[in-house]
Amino acid sequence: MGETAPIDKMKDAPSGAVLPVVVIAGPTASGKSGLALELALECHGTIINADSMQVYRDLPVLTAQPSVAAQGAVPHRLYGLLALDDACTAARWAQMALAEIKVAVAERRVPILVGGTGLYLKALLEGFAPIPDVDPAVREKTRALLAELGPAALHARLQERDSETAARLRPSDPQRIARAWEVLESTGRSLAWWQAQPTSPPGPVCALSLVIDPSRQDLYAACDARFRAMLETGALTEVAAARRRYPGADENLAGFRALGFRELAAHLDGNLPLEEATLAAQQATRQYAKRQGTWFRHQLRDAILLSADAVAMKFSQSSVAETRHKIRDFLLTHSG
Repeated sequence: MGETAPIDKMKDAPSGAVLPVVVIAGPTASGKSGLALELALECHGTIINADSMQVYRDLPVLTAQPSVAAQGAVPHRLYGLLALDDACTAARWAQMALAEIKVAVAERRVPILVGGTGLYLKALLEGFAPIPDVDPAVREKTRALLAELGPAALHARLQERDSETAARLRPSDPQRIARAWEVLESTGRSLAWWQAQPTSPPGPVCALSLVIDPSRQDLYAACDARFRAMLETGALTEVAAARRRYPGADENLAGFRALGFRELAAHLDGNLPLEEATLAAQQATRQYAKRQGTWFRHQLRDAILLSADAVAMKFSQSSVAETRHKIRDFLLTHSG
């Protein structure tokens, strides 16, 4: 293909030079990983995870992490990195991703960011609020308070002290409510105040953004089929093992927010037949995929929209070749 020339220039660029990256984004089950692998093989790329659940190591099937074969074919970074109880903020991910981008460039490889977590990508490309690290003791107290009161009651308390942030959050969203509370307790300022402060990207990165935007019908069918495939390849066993590994943990644990986890856990507890749990998980996945698609269409700047060729979310060779040429032109324009 001849695209290594721009990467050669990137290696020799002075400190602070802008680093070009390729972003492949889109809703869950839309074929991002498959397309990324094809392009990485042809473009001498390194695939860097941009999915908030795939950073965790205990649920590779349920979080649809690339297969062992795929990860052996080209370098994959930031997959299966953290324990399920290790919270990963967008700012933390952006710093890790930037480090991997620099490594890829030094190795004369094309950094290809792949994932469906828009806030991660936004943090890397546009910057993030300068929120100080939360005191670990405050975090533990917040978790205990959330477990004691439940999300709705903690949301009510947050409303009394930080109405602006509380108004942005659903009372049924324990993770974000806890985050707002711990920031308020640890820093003395509201999350809304911190988010209003000037942002700055963690490093000099520019991106060619490719967003997979399938039809709603095809996307929903892919979501349903993939969850069935996950069950056939061990997702239920994974959930059971994760719960044994983290006794006493609940859905507020960072890694336990994976799509389908709550429903399969309910089945394991005897509260839902497997078929009902499956249908509920599929519905939750479809709803999440819809929200992702809307976000990417409106929030990822100057993105090129792509459509897979079938319900299986595969791309034809002509589509891959066209995308490869877009990447080549982008690298030639922005390298050196």
